[in-house]
Amino acid sequence: MREKILAKGSVALAMGAVDAGCRCYFGYPITPQNDIPEYLSAALPKAGGTFIQAESELAAINMVLGAAAVGARAMTSSSGPGISLMQEGLSYMAGSELPAVVVNITRSGPGLGGIAPTQGDYKQATRGGGHGDYRLLVLAPSSVQEMYDLAGAAFALAFRYRNPVMILGDAILGQMKEPLLTGATLPLPDPPAWALSGARLRQPRLIKSLYLQEGEMTAHNWKLYNKYEAVKRQEVRVEVDCPPRCTLVLVAYGSCSRIVRTAVERSRRRGFAVGLIRPITLFPFPEAEIQRAAAAAKRLLVVEMNTGQMVDDVRLACAGTGAVYFKGYPGGEVPTPEQIEQEIERIIKAEELRRWRN
Repeated sequence: MREKILAKGSVALAMGAVDAGCRCYFGYPITPQNDIPEYLSAALPKAGGTFIQAESELAAINMVLGAAAVGARAMTSSSGPGISLMQEGLSYMAGSELPAVVVNITRSGPGLGGIAPTQGDYKQATRGGGHGDYRLLVLAPSSVQEMYDLAGAAFALAFRYRNPVMILGDAILGQMKEPLLTGATLPLPDPPAWALSGARLRQPRLIKSLYLQEGEMTAHNWKLYNKYEAVKRQEVRVEVDCPPRCTLVLVAYGSCSRIVRTAVERSRRRGFAVGLIRPITLFPFPEAEIQRAAAAAKRLLVVEMNTGQMVDDVRLACAGTGAVYFKGYPGGEVPTPEQIEQEIERIIKAEELRRWRN
């Protein structure tokens, strides 16, 4: 039964996970994501699931690995330093082709940093973060509703591709409250055919990431590569708002995109022809949409709450088609719409002056 409530972002994500069939959670407390384990500590036992506060993030991710190996819908959550500690386990899971959902409600860094919102973990999330040739699918919500919806999407993608999926949020999304329309709880699916379930009445199954025979590891790496290429072709999610004759397109994701959207709408009312592209999947990245925008508008402005991480992917997608500008807000600084409006005006007027001089 669908219900409309007022919910905090982290709680909405936890609710979405339970409704999507998550029945195992293993984690360790760290601000600013503690609302997730707090909610699940009560909700999972009621749903017939298991909640364990592990002794560390290293233990938590390996508990997730074990639960995933038997086909359970398992999840963990943390923030930057804790996600760093999970990288070895995530590499093992990707190498073993095990599905799970990992949530990063980011905090400012590097190092211990602070609990203010940031987008400084983009490269860690989209480039795997651990050792070896592997990738995580990465989803970037921008609202409380998407925190809920993408939790369900994350589990679906994880099992479709037998790969860990990361939801990359931040302290703004985790703590803000908005109206949320919940969905019906999905029935628990049967364990997948590859899951470990005891071999008394069947042939043994083997889940591993260790390949020692000549050529085995090479073949396994190419198998993973082909899977990630399929993900790139089939799973891109992006919001594109680029009216005809745009002269500047802004690119932003997550909570930052909400601020950028306000600046774009204000700038349009002032007569500036500006657009917005919001990647929802950070891997796979919406390369084709970025390239089309660059070819049409010739100028892109990337706004991030860091010193410049997604901007590298935008430049790669453009392949030299258009100019790429960057405006960063690192260390917990949150931009205002006014600041972004000023940057939009500066870029457009500088281009107009250049054309006039030529």
